[in-house]
Amino acid sequence: MKISRLFSEPRQPDLAYLLTGHAVAMLLVAVATVIGQLVASRWGADPVVLLYIPPVLLVAVYWGLWPSLAAAVAATLAYNFYFTVPFHTFRIQSPVDIATVVILFIVALVTSRLAGQLREQARLAASHAARNATIAGFARRLLSCTSEQSIADVVVQELARLFGCNAILLAGDNEPRVVASTMGEIQLAPSDLAAAAVTLTTGEAVGRGVRRLDPVDWQFRPIQSAQTILAAIGLAREDGVPPIAGQQLQLLENLLDQAALAMERARLDREAREVAKLRERDAIRTSLLASIGEDFKPSLNAIGAAARALKRAGEGDRAVIASVATEAAKLDRYVDNLVDVSPNTEQNPLQLGDVIIDLYRRTVLKNGEEVHLTPKEYAVFAELAKHAGRVLTHAHLLRAVWGPAQEDQIDYLRVAIRALRQKLEDEPSQPKLIVNEPAVGYRLST
Repeated sequence: MKISRLFSEPRQPDLAYLLTGHAVAMLLVAVATVIGQLVASRWGADPVVLLYIPPVLLVAVYWGLWPSLAAAVAATLAYNFYFTVPFHTFRIQSPVDIATVVILFIVALVTSRLAGQLREQARLAASHAARNATIAGFARRLLSCTSEQSIADVVVQELARLFGCNAILLAGDNEPRVVASTMGEIQLAPSDLAAAAVTLTTGEAVGRGVRRLDPVDWQFRPIQSAQTILAAIGLAREDGVPPIAGQQLQLLENLLDQAALAMERARLDREAREVAKLRERDAIRTSLLASIGEDFKPSLNAIGAAARALKRAGEGDRAVIASVATEAAKLDRYVDNLVDVSPNTEQNPLQLGDVIIDLYRRTVLKNGEEVHLTPKEYAVFAELAKHAGRVLTHAHLLRAVWGPAQEDQIDYLRVAIRALRQKLEDEPSQPKLIVNEPAVGYRLST
């Protein structure tokens, strides 16, 4: 059964349903009256009053409040008409009979109300149990995913199935892009893309069925963790009806929280793998550079020492000896810089106001507290720090961080710069640390 039916708002009973309930109520009261006549003929009218309680309870449980109230009134009138003196009238002579009729009506009224409440509580309990089962099944499917793309695919497929609508998942800040969709290749209208951008930027729900930007075709809601907006989910129905309404909203929010946890987990796993690769690469590079230093330095020192000895002895061509000594000295400096044999400025932290970056230990501090940066964010900031005060072009930063194949993907760089400003700048909207050089690149202020 679809969640759109299971968790929809309770509908008002239609006329046929109410008429059926009232008819059943009258029939049950009539049956109780017939049985009461048989009982009264043998044991008197006193036990008959108890026969009218079960019909009221049954009608309340299966048909709701109003039919049960009708049963209570009918039971009271039937008891008065058939079992109180004078018989077959609605007049009552005995005070005892008056008290009995009043108590019967009160008891029937209270029991009908209690039974109706129990019926509603049972409906709510079934609804909550179904919702919890849905959330648990959704979470199990997400746990089986191993990548962010597979998580996105599962999210759109499950939401489309549960709510009976089309679903898409978008990511990106300035230019939202479709990550997963139940409709294959899809081109969103500019108005829908603008609505998705609002959700990704502000974290607000917009679109069809929401007050803000209602004219668009899709309803967009954020998938967000405690710190950032991870993506936006878009939902739309073919008939144009708002896809989410009423009690479905709480379920959708619970499912989106599960999706956010899964996407955050996948992102952290990916970053951990990238960090592990970086550490492995750094360890290999350190080992190779140390090997280069051990292999080349003695030979270079020997060449330099031999050149100096020949120069002092005055033997051989002095120009050739000087050239050999000069080239050996250059190579020696190159190897020193390469293997950090000579003092390296990267071993000293670079302080930029209240921000400190330690390139040697790969840490960034702001006001004395460590700032968590993703591998790409750190790589961009480190490249700017290595050339502090200089303008680095977009192409330079993209080539250094993402590789030569991504030199044209300026959006990657913009996203990283924006994240760095959010984490490091006092006023991200008025950056003073990472300065933009229009149409050229970025510069790290010193």
